[in-house]
Amino acid sequence: MSYSQRMQKNLIQTSYFAPRGRARMYDLGMQMGQMYLSPYDRLIGFIGDAGSGKSALIHGMFPGLELTNDDDGVNVRPLPILSVTEESGFYTPHTYHLDVRFETGFTQPHILAEAIMDAIRLQKRVIVEHFDLIRPLLPRNADLLIGVGEQVIVTRPTMFGPEPSELVDTVHKSLRYRLMAHTAEDLCAMHMDPKLYDVCHHDDINHGFVMAFYEYPPHIDLEELEKKVNIDIKRDLPVTYADESHILVGDIRQECSGPRTHVTSTGKIEGFRLCPEIIFDNQRNRYLLIGFVGENSQESLRRLLESTRAPEMMNPFIYK
Repeated sequence: MSYSQRMQKNLIQTSYFAPRGRARMYDLGMQMGQMYLSPYDRLIGFIGDAGSGKSALIHGMFPGLELTNDDDGVNVRPLPILSVTEESGFYTPHTYHLDVRFETGFTQPHILAEAIMDAIRLQKRVIVEHFDLIRPLLPRNADLLIGVGEQVIVTRPTMFGPEPSELVDTVHKSLRYRLMAHTAEDLCAMHMDPKLYDVCHHDDINHGFVMAFYEYPPHIDLEELEKKVNIDIKRDLPVTYADESHILVGDIRQECSGPRTHVTSTGKIEGFRLCPEIIFDNQRNRYLLIGFVGENSQESLRRLLESTRAPEMMNPFIYK
């Protein structure tokens, strides 16, 4: 057992907020690679739906790895791992990647499973997206299992689990909140002064979003902003990818750091609520515009306001 594996032998599960945007997913992937990845790990499984950011996370954990399901539509053919036993020599790949959901359109699942095990026997490393789909055909679990939804979940399975199926429901069900929150945040940005949007920083919370301002509190009519966003939601405008820095909301082009992580139309945003006050974060000296989505957004907002109200003194957390 490697030093990394010994240090993690009691690891059950850890989780991070799945951040907004490709750059922050890269950074999280790099951090996870340093903390959890062992050079002795042969099989790394990823679980998560389309648009969850698995590819960006993989790029962060394994810089330079060529993915076989490139988002730009340039797919590696034939799939390199299928000829792993035919290759030999110093320059053969050490790490292989495959997307099971994508590859089963071309190759039978049992052939993919055999190729994965052949690579492991040859001391290669295999990165498998949608690992839950191939696990029933494999005689072993992943060495490291990562689920991506609203949160990024990291676990090192043992013979007692967890199995990929235990992560599937969690990450697939939670992803919708992240997609709704990210889209609602971009709708807010559409109706803000561009100068304010240029200086705001993005942060992550459960079932919501944070836009942080460090130098001064933003002067925004929050009630009016919430009304404008809710009008966009009622209009059910299509939300589509434009390029790596922009989305289209209807026919409006909007800057976005994570253009693939959205609901398909604004009408799919449920329970949008904007905090009616700018919250001052005295731990990090910043001013926060906070929004919530989902069926429990009103309760989340109520708890937030209660937690920031000091009972016997002027409230230092609310900026009006």
